Amino acid sequence: MGNNAALRKADRIKEDEFYTQLPDIEKELSHYKEYFKGKTILCNCDDPRISNFFRYFALNFNEFGLKKIISTCYKNQDVDLFSQNDCEKAVYIEYTGNPNDPTSTDFSTMEVKNLKGDGDFRSNECIELLKQADIVVTNPPFSLFREYVTQLIDYSKKFIIIGNQNAISYKEIFKLFKENKLWLGYKSGDMSFRVPADSEPRSTRFWIDENGNKWRSMGNVCWYTNLDTTKRHEDLVLYKTYSSEEYPKFDNYDAINVNKTSDIPMDYYGLMGVPITFFDKYNPDQFDVIDGIGRYSILNNEETKKAGKYLSMVNGKAIYFRIIIKRKK
Repeated sequence: MGNNAALRKADRIKEDEFYTQLPDIEKELSHYKEYFKGKTILCNCDDPRISNFFRYFALNFNEFGLKKIISTCYKNQDVDLFSQNDCEKAVYIEYTGNPNDPTSTDFSTMEVKNLKGDGDFRSNECIELLKQADIVVTNPPFSLFREYVTQLIDYSKKFIIIGNQNAISYKEIFKLFKENKLWLGYKSGDMSFRVPADSEPRSTRFWIDENGNKWRSMGNVCWYTNLDTTKRHEDLVLYKTYSSEEYPKFDNYDAINVNKTSDIPMDYYGLMGVPITFFDKYNPDQFDVIDGIGRYSILNNEETKKAGKYLSMVNGKAIYFRIIIKRKK
């Protein structure tokens, strides 16, 4: 059983190895520069020897006025981007800039230290590093996204992280959106990641470049944050008018269905079910988030399970998860 568990864990880690490109990091993080001054940044899923997150902050250490960068990685990482998961030690680094040459882009002389454990973000020694941080910025394991975000909230950390858009439909994540403790950053949609050399080809969104590097593109990736943005205070411009023919009610839930965020009617103030892409345009001053529905209610799961009704059903046809919202008058 122990060996099987280890193999399953190794498979999960392999599936979670997505190396974020520097341009994607630059595009998103350029919006948050005001938050970085005097702060300790933690990249706790990143080998500093290969991580573009670490590289971004190290290159801009003096411009941002950072206090420190801490970067840790799981033991399966190695200095080779395409390691075979045979590194015996998890490593970390604490970087406070290069006083001899602040403009240096050579980080090869950094002192890389060994962690006692495996570098799992849930381990005690990694939690101690987390406690030092002001802002956490990384691409965490998608398969552990619930646990990862829960830990950040439990330790009252500010963060800017990458996740799958479908994570919005997780009850732990959805609740944070509703409570205004979490929202989307500036970029949502397609993003390309470099993946390990032994990654299996996929039928779509997978390619090998001219240098033999393997890539995977994902069309449903978001930046999640709890740092305020200007974007989330912009009103969504509404132009359509309500009609019962175009906006039928759900069969088992007292709300109308809206298939596109852009189609939200400007003259309807009752409950509306919208796609999860709505959160990319969500302004908490314009709308209230009431619930989330699929087969059951995400907030009233036990009671709606017993009812045995598919809540996001329209005219007998079940549709994908809907966010229930209401206009603020």
